[in-house]
Parts: sequence; C-alpha cells; structure tokens
Amino acid sequence: AAPPPSGSGEPAPPSPPLQYSLLLQHLVGDKRQPRVWDPAALGGIPCPPKSEEQKMVERVMESCPFKAALACVGGFVLGGAFGIFTAGIDTNVGFDPKDPYRTPTAKEVLKDMGQRGISYAKNFAIVGAMFSCTECVVESYRGKSDWKNSVISGCITGGAIGFRAGLKAGVIGCGGFAAFSAAVDYYLR
Repeated sequence: AAPPPSGSGEPAPPSPPLQYSLLLQHLVGDKRQPRVWDPAALGGIPCPPKSEEQKMVERVMESCPFKAALACVGGFVLGGAFGIFTAGIDTNVGFDPKDPYRTPTAKEVLKDMGQRGISYAKNFAIVGAMFSCTECVVESYRGKSDWKNSVISGCITGGAIGFRAGLKAGVIGCGGFAAFSAAVDYYLR
C-alpha cells in the first residue's frame, strides 16, 4: 500500500528502513535505557506495616546475646554429631589397654561414643559462642557488616584459643582461623 499523497501532489518520502545495528543499539548498546526495578510495579505481595511485637522480636533476634546463644546451641549440636561420628569410625573406641584381646561390649562402645560426643559438643559450643560474640562486637564497633568482621573475629577467636599453648600457637591460630573465616564468608556471600 502506497502512502497517501500529500497536498502538493507529490508522494511523501518513504520512511528509512529499520537497520539491524540501530535496533541493537537500543536493545544492548549505548542508547539502551536501564529499567528501574520496582517490586510494586510487578504486582508483588503487599506488606502491611510491622507491629510493635514484630519489631521487638526482630531486635531480640539481631542482638548479640541471641546470636551468641544460637551459635552456642548450634555448635553444641554440630560438635556432638561430629564427636559421635568420629567415635563410630574409630577402631579404638571401647579398647582396654590392659587386655588388648578382649572385645568391648556394646555398652562400653556407646559410653565412649557419648563421652567423645559431649567433649566435642562442649568445645564446638565454646568456639561458636566466642566467634559469634567477637563478630558481633567487631560489627558494632565498625558499624559495617562485611567480610572484614568475620576475618577479624576469626583472628581474635583463633588467637585466643591458640594462645593457651603459647605465643607462636596463638599467631598460627589467629592466621588459620582468619583464613578459614574468610573462605567461609567468601563461599557464603
């Protein structure tokens, strides 16, 4: 279909053909307009304002004592499971050095597994609480929540644990725990 003639009797000039390169510039090139991401425009779920009880619960859950208690309980459970697992694969559980040829009873094996599980659980709980407390204090002091907090608190925790065996062990513990904290933080973020 030809365009309608203009009033002067001459046909209107044809529109220039759409060029592929111009289209690409508008889609992925310099002329592309960034979209503003607005969740409300997408028809998201409306959120009513939070009640005072909800705000109080959020403040409690973000407090240092709650985080430390949660890390302590989590460390206790994880350490207990790890202790029972390592005792389960250890061939010397229930072994009596006075009578090496005697086979241990199931009761003796379970008792040793329980003792090792409790020992690991206490150690993991202490380390978890120390790390959580120092991370919370460092975060509060710095006023930022980034990877540096976990590295600094890892160094403090590892240094404090290793320092019981001497200065050299404290420095090695600081570096090792800081590196481990950095690796975990890098993996999780």
